[in-house]
Amino acid sequence: MANLDFDNTQKAFALKNDGQLNRSYWLFRLMQKPILVNFFSRLTVQALKIGLPIGPLVKATIFKQFCAGETLQESESVVALLKKVNVGSILDYSIEGKEREEDFDNTRDELLRIVALAKTNRSIPYTCLKLTGIARHDLLVKVNDKKALTAEEQKELDALKARYHEICASCEASDVPIYIDAEDYCLQGAIDSLTEEMMKKYNTKKAIIQTTAQLYRWDRLDYIKQLIIWARKEHIFIGLKLVRGAYWEKENERAHQMGYKSPVHSLKADTDRDYDKALDLCLENIDIVSICAGTHNEASTLHLVAKMKELGIPNTDKRICCSQLFGMSDHITYNLAESGYNVTKYLPYGPVKSVLPYLVRRAQENTSIAGQMSRELRLISEEKKRRHAPQS
Repeated sequence: MANLDFDNTQKAFALKNDGQLNRSYWLFRLMQKPILVNFFSRLTVQALKIGLPIGPLVKATIFKQFCAGETLQESESVVALLKKVNVGSILDYSIEGKEREEDFDNTRDELLRIVALAKTNRSIPYTCLKLTGIARHDLLVKVNDKKALTAEEQKELDALKARYHEICASCEASDVPIYIDAEDYCLQGAIDSLTEEMMKKYNTKKAIIQTTAQLYRWDRLDYIKQLIIWARKEHIFIGLKLVRGAYWEKENERAHQMGYKSPVHSLKADTDRDYDKALDLCLENIDIVSICAGTHNEASTLHLVAKMKELGIPNTDKRICCSQLFGMSDHITYNLAESGYNVTKYLPYGPVKSVLPYLVRRAQENTSIAGQMSRELRLISEEKKRRHAPQS
């Protein structure tokens, strides 16, 4: 087993040629400037709305950095590329902000196609779902707040549950676990409740349905503890994807406007502490818990590795996976894979116009991650210098 070395840029960027490396360099330089990011984000959204032909430009730049393609078939080439370096793929159909039942049915059908592909291609070990991809945001908010539903809204909720069950049943039959993504605080309670219902039904033999905990929320560590107690009582397995969370400013602003206590930690150090404690808790209950460490944080990744070693858990244990977003933190992904750990990349895909909300959020989030862009830039710069250094 090779030693972990997150500074090994040759491994980190082995899949990028010089042109791709230069594109990444300039994109990350831009994302260091929040004012420019916000300006170009608004400009791009408006340009696409009025029909200006800027789709090819978006596809050749930020789309290519963070997305695998516009279609499932287009994305398979990226899956095959990652397979060469022992990295799995999580195909993420990143269509957001839809309102029609027809759109929700289309998303369900696309998820079923992903599951069918994953069943025959073990380079796709998991899939994922945002519940707002198969239901209206405002409906979930109302369910979250336990407000009475109209007859039409109850019909919508029944349709949501039917879609959700169909996807989960397909995952169980195909032995393809699914991560249910965390979303805004104002609807996360509804997501938790619906997902627990699915876990109870489909996780009797293994953790097929896996929820997500955002550890920048101060209540999530207790939630994980209670989830484990509940799972033992119900004699089921649970899966947990652990993330820090990327909507800190948005959650604080909404809490202030609505007059309730902010659901997120005020200090990043508290988030870091809870994240590592959650890792420990999951590993200490590995007999019933499957875990995905979804993080770009080197310290937490090393914490996971050290805890696994302490508990005598082999790095190849299929119940434990690390994951990073496509286009980011390649130095973590590929060096972990080189050392034999189970690693995946989240691969968003979809038509450029439909995926634009995801791309805008990705760019805006990256400007607010302390040190992330400078770290990415430093590593890319070092690799550029290494490649063009005189041969001795």
